[in-house]
Amino acid sequence: MADNDGFRNDWATKDFYQVLGVAKDASADDIKKAYRKLARANHPDSNPGDSAKHDRFKAVAEAYDVVGDADKRTKYDEFRRLQSSGGFGGFGGGAGQPGGGFGGGGFDINDLLRDRAGGGAGGFGDMFGDIFHQGGGARARQPRPRRGTDVETTATIGFVDALEGVTISLRLTSDAACATCQGTGGKPGTRPHICPECEGAGFVVASAGGGFSMNETCPACGGRQLVYDEACPTCHGTGHGTSARTIQARIPAGVKDGQRIRLKGKGTPGESGGPAGDLFVKVKVSPHRVFGRKGDNLTIDVPVSFDEAALGAEVKVPTLGGAPVTLKLPPGTPNGRTFRVRGKGATKADGSKGDLLATVEVHVPATLDTTAREALEAYRAATSGTPLRTQLFEAS
Repeated sequence: MADNDGFRNDWATKDFYQVLGVAKDASADDIKKAYRKLARANHPDSNPGDSAKHDRFKAVAEAYDVVGDADKRTKYDEFRRLQSSGGFGGFGGGAGQPGGGFGGGGFDINDLLRDRAGGGAGGFGDMFGDIFHQGGGARARQPRPRRGTDVETTATIGFVDALEGVTISLRLTSDAACATCQGTGGKPGTRPHICPECEGAGFVVASAGGGFSMNETCPACGGRQLVYDEACPTCHGTGHGTSARTIQARIPAGVKDGQRIRLKGKGTPGESGGPAGDLFVKVKVSPHRVFGRKGDNLTIDVPVSFDEAALGAEVKVPTLGGAPVTLKLPPGTPNGRTFRVRGKGATKADGSKGDLLATVEVHVPATLDTTAREALEAYRAATSGTPLRTQLFEAS
């Protein structure tokens, strides 16, 4: 009972709201803002050699550890209410001891607190044990859940697979929690304690020059808030390891070259119960021998002969994964003209299809046989009176 009496009297005289400079009915956000402001102003790193501010920083951290936690705050308020109203009748022990109850009539404070805590056997420690521990300090807080990091990889798929969608296997090697210490950084079997560098905040205040300061992850605990006397022999205290795994990733139909696909929760696992990060797959699409792509449309270059372009013709053109279509070239079709075939392109996000864009390329033969040469010379003679380049020399 002596130890309990000591820390009960000690904590009963501390007004954590006054320490943080907030009202007793302050909101959780107001309490957090007040704590951060005071922590930055009094942090030892920003005030080297100032023992008063160092002590002030510890008091602020102690206060926030209790009233910054909703459950602890509720129990602390109840404790203070009982103390201020005389509900404890002093801070003595059991029957017959000085200050032992209301008017000293054999009342034990632990009996009252045991009843309020639901009849447990631990008395004071059962009800307020998560706020206080033997010796009067704040209980070591649990490390904050930390989200896993995002992972990015590259996958190369075929042209047709990009249009139709495909499921691929990805072999990933990424950071993960150390398998030996489960990410704590401590040697298995050793107990953690609050990091002395950041006082359990998980961050330190560093000077950014010009009178400004900023929060940085604590270099001693890596933001985990806790440190161990003996580091994990596998990860040497970092808490990190590597993992190799194979996952199945669905690449949707219509994906474009260079597009990034996000797979939620497929990144690095989180720490201390935090969510996993995401996986981003950058897709590279292999070119096709015949077809190209322009947005949701497919493209194709269609070689035609001079006479087909000049006289007109019907030309068969392949489609991707379907039956050929026939283009009707009107007489005098110029080189480079593009014809649109509806619904023969890439799959859009809504499931509909883009178009096939067929561009005419007039083919010029590299060699001519005698008959073909004579025919072209006759054509030249017949059209010699129609100059093509006259307008190039006209005055502008």
